[in-house]
Amino acid sequence: MKQGRSAAFFDFDRTLLTRDSAAIGLRYLWEMGLVPLSYILKALAANVFYQRHILPEHFMARILLPFYQGKRLDTFEDGVCEFYENLVKPHFAPNILSRLKEHQQKGHFTALVSGGVRYSLKPVIKDLGMNFLLCTDLETDDEGFLTGKTSGPLCIHQAKADLVMQLASEHGIDLASSWAYGNHQNDIPMMELVGNPVAVAPTGPLKRHAIKKGWPVMEHY
Repeated sequence: MKQGRSAAFFDFDRTLLTRDSAAIGLRYLWEMGLVPLSYILKALAANVFYQRHILPEHFMARILLPFYQGKRLDTFEDGVCEFYENLVKPHFAPNILSRLKEHQQKGHFTALVSGGVRYSLKPVIKDLGMNFLLCTDLETDDEGFLTGKTSGPLCIHQAKADLVMQLASEHGIDLASSWAYGNHQNDIPMMELVGNPVAVAPTGPLKRHAIKKGWPVMEHY
């Protein structure tokens, strides 16, 4: 039986990127006058608890997603390339970016797998020459306004693994000979699908799991 093509799946925030892109985005939206300071403070406070593993990822989504309700997607798409170039791109993790390029040189498929929303991540995969983007899509109503909900699953935890399995099935990817890079314990379901999981600057729970499983650990620099 012919073996499928290998792939490398990369989480985004604090994996391929050294920082949390949502926090960068919130500050940008506030400076552009698109979001009130009260919302920023609420979201940043919740993010502190999330980073300490007190709040689950889906709770963060319930705080962030309603912001989009009643707005049009092109409001955010218009400035996203400038946002990416000036505020996101400088924070790529050198070691992980180097690993991405190694995979591409070897002819592996590369995919970005993130809980972030599509419009903000499209410039990333275009600039880095990645093959696939698995992420969260925003729902719009019949008049083209965002509803504050997702269209399809929120791309976190088990949903990441489900989307990776679907992509592998559709494109003949051999997961046993593939890689997955993640920083958070919520990435474990995705990482356990592949033969070569790599923990990147991992949270405490992921680091303990990686040590137990014998997974390699990388740092951003």
